[in-house]
Amino acid sequence: FGITSDENFVITTTNRKEITEDNFSELVQDGVTLYLLQSVDQMLLLATKERIDFLPHYDTLVKSGMYEYYASEGQNPLPFALAELIDNSLSATSRNTGIRSIQIKLLFDESQGKPAVAVIDNGSGMTSKQLNNWAVYRLSKFTRQGDFESDHSGYVRPLPVPRSLNSDISYFGVGGKQAVFFVGQSARMISKPATSQDVHELVLSKEDF
Repeated sequence: FGITSDENFVITTTNRKEITEDNFSELVQDGVTLYLLQSVDQMLLLATKERIDFLPHYDTLVKSGMYEYYASEGQNPLPFALAELIDNSLSATSRNTGIRSIQIKLLFDESQGKPAVAVIDNGSGMTSKQLNNWAVYRLSKFTRQGDFESDHSGYVRPLPVPRSLNSDISYFGVGGKQAVFFVGQSARMISKPATSQDVHELVLSKEDF
């Protein structure tokens, strides 16, 4: 790598965890992406890409929410799909010490691509591993174990109360991916962990599938 003998460097995961002799076997596994940096908090000069491999048929994602939404007791299912997406923001902002900001934007500017629904919040953000796990079908945010790092680490499900800012409003429990593909044809997740300067982005597209 062109490193001189007197130059200091570190090897880290995409979550900026330094690889050491003690944690090597835990953090370095097949397919993992590593950074070679001068320091753990060094700014990245270029965007990096990491491929996520998982094997379910694409219909598992793009059609899995259809039954729940079309069986919505004769009601308009669109609000329930939006509720699934907003539910993620409620979880992400549940531990905010300041203002909780959740915005829903409907975008119709054809010059920026196809129409889209954007849900934006100022929550804790997700690491690359948490964003990776969000893409895995039927991996509940409350039951992720082992190598899976939850996208809501430390989140405690609130007591059952009328649906409000302090409750889970998920209606069918089918998750954000199914809600996305009920509403549209692709999902783009952009997240910056509160403890890191890195911005992570994930794209799931029916066209790509």
